[in-house]
Amino acid sequence: MPRTPAAHHRQSHRGPFVHALTGLLDALLPAPCAGCGADLGHLCPECRHLLATTPPTPVAALPRAHAAAPYDGPVRRLLLAHKERGALGLTGPLGDTLARAVRSALGPCPGRAPLLLVPVPSAPAAVRARGHDPTLRLARAAAGTLRREGLDARALPLLRHARPVADQAGLSAAERHRNLRGALTVRPPGRFRRPAGPDRPAGPDRPDRPGPAGYRPVLVDDLVTTGASLVEAARALSAAGLPPAAAATVAAAVPHHRRHRPDTPGR
Repeated sequence: MPRTPAAHHRQSHRGPFVHALTGLLDALLPAPCAGCGADLGHLCPECRHLLATTPPTPVAALPRAHAAAPYDGPVRRLLLAHKERGALGLTGPLGDTLARAVRSALGPCPGRAPLLLVPVPSAPAAVRARGHDPTLRLARAAAGTLRREGLDARALPLLRHARPVADQAGLSAAERHRNLRGALTVRPPGRFRRPAGPDRPAGPDRPDRPGPAGYRPVLVDDLVTTGASLVEAARALSAAGLPPAAAATVAAAVPHHRRHRPDTPGR
């Protein structure tokens, strides 16, 4: 049963306790691997190795857009477990995978400007039904991984829906692009902390700016199929004066799996 907004609000305050309890239960009562079903915990060594070593590849949605793995087999099942069944223990490994795609999209010389990972937003109703925002979770986990690797990175949900959209599942590529065209916008201006630099100390940005000055936006998502969501998100950021430097996803649909699957989220 979908959680009500009030229940979701209560959950958000109990988050640390719930996550700690979930981790304890995983240790005492290990579940089968969400990727392959092996009785070795929620992520077995083989599936973890697959996430960590599959070479990221370019996707056609945008220039400098890379996906870490094909949306198939264990990767598909892991993403669905995290997104639809709330398997939050997978956030860290999937976030590491997303961070690899970000690095691949930026190339061998990522530059010195701090990175701002901007998740493609899910519809508010979907977030309420799931009880969490899986893409924002992955963006934050990926930013943490990139910081540990020496890059200045943070995640910020700059985008929101400006109007309702239809469910993407079952729509053709052209229908998905029409469905999402003009659907996203940058959140109202707010005050953000800008990075310190040789020419200025750290401090608040001007309140009329739509996002943190000095950051390079990188669009991130869990899955790309037709690329409609990435294209619309890039349009919305560019319209606000924040064109993305790159885009990255955990997985990308592959040509021989383009047939509709009822449990495949539409992106």
